[in-house]
Amino acid sequence: MSTEDENDKIFKALSASTRRVILDALRDQPQTTGALCARFTALDRCTVMQHLKVLEDAELIIVRRKGRERWNYLNPLPIKHIHDRWIGPYAAHAVEILDRLKADLETPE
Repeated sequence: MSTEDENDKIFKALSASTRRVILDALRDQPQTTGALCARFTALDRCTVMQHLKVLEDAELIIVRRKGRERWNYLNPLPIKHIHDRWIGPYAAHAVEILDRLKADLETPE
């Protein structure tokens, strides 16, 4: 699969607010599928599972089975790769501008 196809899957997965909330829930610690389903009382289990499948296909979560439980772990690497590609260069440029501004302000006239 090409990098562009992978990026499309990541952006598609991140486009839904429910999936972003799921990722937020997994940021601090892994959770079972049952615990995640319990968080979304407005959604049935099947819908939550569909959201988890999209996240798994985009490699934003890693799923491990322990006995009868299905544990979901956040995988931050795809988001880091997007950051490095699109945000990192702009952030570096902004830091450079701030550094020059600081130097200009500190230079006596």
